[in-house]
Amino acid sequence: MAHTRSSNKRIAIAERNRLRNQFYKSTVRTLTKKSVIAAESYAKEPNSEALDLAQKRLSEAYSKIDKAVIKGVLHRNTGARKKARLARNLKKMVIKATATP
Repeated sequence: MAHTRSSNKRIAIAERNRLRNQFYKSTVRTLTKKSVIAAESYAKEPNSEALDLAQKRLSEAYSKIDKAVIKGVLHRNTGARKKARLARNLKKMVIKATATP
């Protein structure tokens, strides 16, 4: 157990940061999954509403990833990689949807 006030404060700060990091990482994972599911549903049933939903989910995921990078939860290259994979996934599903009659 910590003995000094400063070490107790550092323990409290570390716990606060851990919870914040956990929240952002969990939210990024959830929004990533929702974006992938929306893209796949568009590929199965291509229509304008499904495409709008997929793009909205992608935008939400982008926003949360950017916020996590700004807060220092994710490294900027990690954020860029996650965004690129999401964009590539949506593009692949759009191509798949247009290829099938």
